[in-house]
Amino acid sequence: MSNKAEIESLIYLLEDPDPYVKTNVRNRLFELGEQAVPLLDEQKSQSKDDEERELINDIIQWITYGSLQEDFLEVLENGLGNLKQLEDAVFILARFENPTLREEEYKRKLDRFASMVSDDLKYQLDDSKKMHILLDFVFDELSFRGSNVDYYNPDNSYLHRVIDRRQGLPISLALIVLFLARRLELPFYGVNMPIHFMLKYKGELDEILIDPFDRGKTVTYNQCYFFLKQNGVEPKSEHFDTAQPYEILARCIRNLIQSYSRLEKEDKVENLKSLLSAVEAMTPQG
Repeated sequence: MSNKAEIESLIYLLEDPDPYVKTNVRNRLFELGEQAVPLLDEQKSQSKDDEERELINDIIQWITYGSLQEDFLEVLENGLGNLKQLEDAVFILARFENPTLREEEYKRKLDRFASMVSDDLKYQLDDSKKMHILLDFVFDELSFRGSNVDYYNPDNSYLHRVIDRRQGLPISLALIVLFLARRLELPFYGVNMPIHFMLKYKGELDEILIDPFDRGKTVTYNQCYFFLKQNGVEPKSEHFDTAQPYEILARCIRNLIQSYSRLEKEDKVENLKSLLSAVEAMTPQG
């Protein structure tokens, strides 16, 4: 049985410049499996070398991908019909970036955010005001914003990193609103518009489109039609349908595939394509 000393020695050898040594170390760590992860994670947190940190994280991902995939498939098998199930799947997906992620910590952060704004909503009857209270809370008080610099950075897609950094892509910012809205029982929905994911608020009298990337600004359908035409997309009514949870999850994974493709990290791309295939298999046929 392997012991702590061996794992510590292998971690030390990760610094060896010889590619042959590094390959053998990686293979041995993979054989040791998840018992090596705590020490690897400890070394990653202590390291000041970005290259070493990335190497260790890649090894941890390599070791833990099987359990991540198993957990992800289990969530899909249990159904992906509501925002609670989508949230579970999104945080499992976040382990692709941080295999030792404590998912419950981030769910509790969302719980806390919801509790911070719940009193402001409690006695409010006006639909429009409820909508603006939550949007102002997310984009003004909490300062979530669209990432205009390094847009394709994978950190903009992983929900825990979006929460930490307070910035992300349209769809990841939309998820923050949607997951808070679920806790507060507010009728926000995702809109899987091409190029730019949107939000929709369904009040008693009307539906309002919202751009999560532009600090929760409300927009008109005409503005969206013009945006799509400008970007070479012929607008269709289905572009503004309410997005189903499996559609949102698939789009999150496609964004990550695009990000890692740009970084030429093909091993990550292939693993993500495997997860995407499982989600796409849920798509209704016909």
